Amino acid sequence: MQFRLLGNSGLRVSAVGLGCMGITHASGAPMDKNAGAKVIREAYEMGYTFFDTAECYTGIYPDGSIAYNEEIVGEALRSVRDKVIIATKCGVRHGGDHLILDSSPETIRHSVEGSLRRLGIDCIDLYYQHRIDPKVAPEAVAETMAELIREGKIRAWGISEADEEYLRRAHAVCPVTAIQNRYSMMARWHEKLFPVVEELGIAYVAFSPMANGFLTGQYTVDSKFEPDTDFRSKMPQYTKEGFEKAHELLELLKTMAKEKNATPAQISLSWMLCKKPYIIPIPGSRKTNRLHENLGAAEITLSNAEIAAIDTKLKTMDLPVFGGH
Repeated sequence: MQFRLLGNSGLRVSAVGLGCMGITHASGAPMDKNAGAKVIREAYEMGYTFFDTAECYTGIYPDGSIAYNEEIVGEALRSVRDKVIIATKCGVRHGGDHLILDSSPETIRHSVEGSLRRLGIDCIDLYYQHRIDPKVAPEAVAETMAELIREGKIRAWGISEADEEYLRRAHAVCPVTAIQNRYSMMARWHEKLFPVVEELGIAYVAFSPMANGFLTGQYTVDSKFEPDTDFRSKMPQYTKEGFEKAHELLELLKTMAKEKNATPAQISLSWMLCKKPYIIPIPGSRKTNRLHENLGAAEITLSNAEIAAIDTKLKTMDLPVFGGH
């Protein structure tokens, strides 16, 4: 197993982390609590040590009760707590078809207590502001996080979907350990942040590293997703036009996978792992074989020349407008 440093925190994590969102949220009806915990525990036993969840990753069980992702993560990892790094997030609530943003100091403090309780832990390793709240200055968020660090409730903090100005202002008050931004072969607009995170010593945790499963090559235009609980049912890349536009990219992945004795999913992850040492992708899955496959991407090496060749081809592709959570 390969490991990477989590920014300036001194924390060491598996090169590929596990995004746990899909256990309860956005990937179909939520898994039963025991079944979900079993998947996460199996991931740990394979070698994953970095687990990502959030306060808002919830679903509804058939009996009407709430499926709390944090509770499942906490249950799965309780007996190995000292061997794993747990990240969670605050500042977002779901309001039907939109996100409600609230990063006020009062809300952050209320949220951290709830997350600690649901996870069943005394201290959160990495605590993210889930989205930038335009109503709250980055300095106010950073100072609140600094207080939580001093109080021993969190070890480090990060920002999800950060931009450069916000990141620099927040980092000046309390050093940011990681950003968690979207990144994949189909979503490269945040590459402009690479020089910034390098300068500041910050990790880039990549969510949706396979475009919500699209880059695995396992789906077709005929693939069906649960319309109300699986967000992929409304994502542009999964439409007929999306598949047509991404055909060249999927063929490129299949060709390289054959050359490397790998899978398209592994090539898409290896591409970012080999590009920068501070990138840590966090793909998610409910399936054991996919967990094995994703973790194996860290063992595949792409040369600088191969990465540059891929990047050159990506620049010429008319890829679908990317959608996702």
